[in-house]
Amino acid sequence: MFPKRLLDGYRSFLDGRFTNERSRYEALAESGQNPEIMVVGCVDSRVSPEVIFDASPGELLVVRNVANLVPAYDLDRDSQHGTSAALEFGVQALRVKHLVVLGHASCGGIKAFADDSKPLSASDFIGKWVSQIAPAAHGLGQRASYDAADYLRRLELASVVLSLENLMTFPFIAKAVEKGALTLHGAYFGIGTGQLLARDPATGIFQPALDDATPLPRFRCT
Repeated sequence: MFPKRLLDGYRSFLDGRFTNERSRYEALAESGQNPEIMVVGCVDSRVSPEVIFDASPGELLVVRNVANLVPAYDLDRDSQHGTSAALEFGVQALRVKHLVVLGHASCGGIKAFADDSKPLSASDFIGKWVSQIAPAAHGLGQRASYDAADYLRRLELASVVLSLENLMTFPFIAKAVEKGALTLHGAYFGIGTGQLLARDPATGIFQPALDDATPLPRFRCT
């Protein structure tokens, strides 16, 4: 049987948002989508970009994976490239103007890498996927130099920076950035605080995205 929670939510959607925004849905169905912003986010159920940014239908193109990682450009035909395909679609077909890598606090994928967790299955899909974080961890140096919570937070931020660097290995992304048609952004969401940090590309500092937000310690990741 289809989950009752989903049916209840769908009924609420039909009676509420769909009714209120029906003309928008009809226009999107007729003319297609044209989002200006793409977000690479995590599969974590607590970190929905559409909710965090209060987005209307058609505003955000979102791809989510474990630990919001962007793999480096790879033409290996024997591999599956879900995230890369989504990037190609967003940048090449839809011509998005902004591409945001959205990291977050308490990321299970980051923790799995940091703790060198045991595989959940013989195939170890998660372990193989999060192994991409290794360059970010290497850049932080010895883990013993940090307390546990600080290390994980810094690794979460460093992984966002790594993904931004990997984005630039895609020729079509690098070309769009160089032409000024596309801007890359790094961001970090605090689940418990609700605070969004945005990375300043000039300084590498993650700082509150809103000037009136409650100050938090600033972290520099280059």
